[in-house]
Amino acid sequence: MIQYDVVVVGGGAAGMTAAIFAKRAGRSVLLCEKMPKLGKKILASGAGRCNILSDKVGAEFYNTEARALAASVFGQFGKDKILGFFKELGLEVYTQDDGRMFPVTDQASSVLKVLEMELERLKVSVGLNCEVKNLHIIQGGFELKLSQATPSPFRHTSLDGSVLWRISSLPSKRGRGPGEGGRGDVRCGEVILAGGGRSYPALGSDGNAYALAQKFGHTIVEPVPSTVALLVKDPWCHSLQGQKIRAAVTNRIQNKNIRTVSGELLFTQYGLSGTAILDVSEEISIAMNRERIREIQVEADLLPSFSEEALKTELSRRLARGISAEHLLEGLLPAKFSAAMKSLLGKKDLAAIILDLKHRRFKVDGTRGWNEAEFTAGGVATGEVHVKTLESKIQKGLYLAGEMLDVNGHRGGHNLAWAWASGAVAGSQK
Repeated sequence: MIQYDVVVVGGGAAGMTAAIFAKRAGRSVLLCEKMPKLGKKILASGAGRCNILSDKVGAEFYNTEARALAASVFGQFGKDKILGFFKELGLEVYTQDDGRMFPVTDQASSVLKVLEMELERLKVSVGLNCEVKNLHIIQGGFELKLSQATPSPFRHTSLDGSVLWRISSLPSKRGRGPGEGGRGDVRCGEVILAGGGRSYPALGSDGNAYALAQKFGHTIVEPVPSTVALLVKDPWCHSLQGQKIRAAVTNRIQNKNIRTVSGELLFTQYGLSGTAILDVSEEISIAMNRERIREIQVEADLLPSFSEEALKTELSRRLARGISAEHLLEGLLPAKFSAAMKSLLGKKDLAAIILDLKHRRFKVDGTRGWNEAEFTAGGVATGEVHVKTLESKIQKGLYLAGEMLDVNGHRGGHNLAWAWASGAVAGSQK
């Protein structure tokens, strides 16, 4: 039976970082990834560009329950250390005007490649198509039951498909030798669970690793889609389908305004999307999908650059000039809005028109699903790990990192910041 000091479960951003830091600490490491390649979600992040970080890294960008944990982790491995880590690996980054950071190549594949190269340099053992089916305690550590979906020996391939390195086959339960595949048993002193959340399950993040944490008594805060488009049945969504504007959007839960965000508002055949909607979707998804609240609305200010008084003055000026109702919004909003508001504009009721333009409310019927959610809200309760080490308070030697934990950051590089930092902290422990 093969013995390692550390087994890392999950070959995403947090898992690869944890494996690198564990190996740098002088320990033998096995990185298990159930997909055929490492880092598939990294390749999809930032629309293929990988928003690697934000120029502002701090606990305030995360859900309230996670802030004490995030503050501790970023206190140990914050923005400067994350940037230094990637600089050491050879990755250059730049910062956009909005504070988001990307590799200078504008290719997510560059981020994955430098991580792969470091794993290769350190000779980290990597098992692909390798899922941890069971995990239990033995004297001195853990024993893992692994399924291996492809023939042994395990091998890691680069983005172009070439073999980077190989490791010896895991022995099967039936004693099959190298090259015969099957199940394998591995023992280790420590386990780092970095299996990810549930968003984009086709890329390997389906929440299965939560069950491994539950075996030891960990509480799983119900995972729900986050940073996700909303289902809305409204005539505007049909007549304005495909239209995108800049707007200020507020999520309203049980008639209470929760958060207002400015950004893009996109009307779709199923409802509402765009960056502003994605940014207010977390509270909505938690309320609808976890707390089963149904009294939820989105309020949109379609002309945030105008105060109500200024808008009234401008519309009055236009009417005084004899501009017809059908052209009253020309130059203020795209032409589709005049058609969508035709009936209201025809009445020339300025108070009603301004109310629709500044406080248009949409009843939310639901959220889009896991295949479209960028992140997961939920996971292992943050109070069940030590804030300094990310070691489980329930099971010694068990560590958790990345989206395994109930840590959900704002859009714009904060979730990857948490992945790099938590992976580094969990992997650095001895």
